[in-house]
Amino acid sequence: MSVITHERFHAVAEEPAYERDVAPVAERYAPVAERDAPVAERYAPVAGPGAAAISLTGLEKSFGTNRVLRGINLHIPAGQFVAVIGKSGCGKSTLLRILMGLDEPSAGELHFENADGTQANPNARIVFQEPRLLPWLSVADNVVVGLGDGIDRQAALKAADAVLSEVQLGEKVGEWPARLSGGQRQRVALARALVSRPGVLALDEPLGALDALTRISMQELIHRVWRELGFTAVLVTHDVSEAVHLADRVIVLDEGRIALDLAIPYPHPRRHGNPGLAELEGRLLAAILGTDGGH
Repeated sequence: MSVITHERFHAVAEEPAYERDVAPVAERYAPVAERDAPVAERYAPVAGPGAAAISLTGLEKSFGTNRVLRGINLHIPAGQFVAVIGKSGCGKSTLLRILMGLDEPSAGELHFENADGTQANPNARIVFQEPRLLPWLSVADNVVVGLGDGIDRQAALKAADAVLSEVQLGEKVGEWPARLSGGQRQRVALARALVSRPGVLALDEPLGALDALTRISMQELIHRVWRELGFTAVLVTHDVSEAVHLADRVIVLDEGRIALDLAIPYPHPRRHGNPGLAELEGRLLAAILGTDGGH
């Protein structure tokens, strides 16, 4: 099989018009006209500018004789939020690295598509579990790094200031990373990924090192910026509750294969303690553990 890859990380050559005035919540979801449509389709996410659909066909990845990904077939519509969960070593992070162009598949096809179905070369960014900030740069200059080269300094700082305000760090623009809390540093990393207005955002367990309350706050922040900007989001996490509360759809990987592809048929925002969400969490946990309840 042919392998289709793209150069997905590129600089922004002009001043980014980081949009602060966004559509109301109700406009971020387009009700399906047909009354008998499946409940999961009644709140279809509206893709923002530059959002790309992702299609994987027969995707494989091997390290020597170890087959980490085994024939992954998956389509993610533009603007959808997908979470990928599973046991350690199931291939979650490997899949994310291939999507971001940080690793090459051994076989299979990877396509990015525009809304009209033509091939896309989206602006894609990734947020890791560690913030990976540069300690010798201020908060604002760490965010400017996300714009790449070739942009006017004042325009870059203006864009950084706007996105830092969006992640509730507007007062920290001149601060040093060492003086920030763990949650604040992770918000800077998120701002760095968002400043170039990505069409695809990958999140590789970005909240795993945070305390419980900070984690919930960050979940709400990620949901809000996704809703406002409309990028396609792929989240890797070990937290089943986090996956259910953030994603439109949750994929369970088991030994490199998709064991379950579960739609989450509830509009955002979602309330912790919702019994329907708890039932879905149970199904996902059963799929991860290999019990009958996941089928």
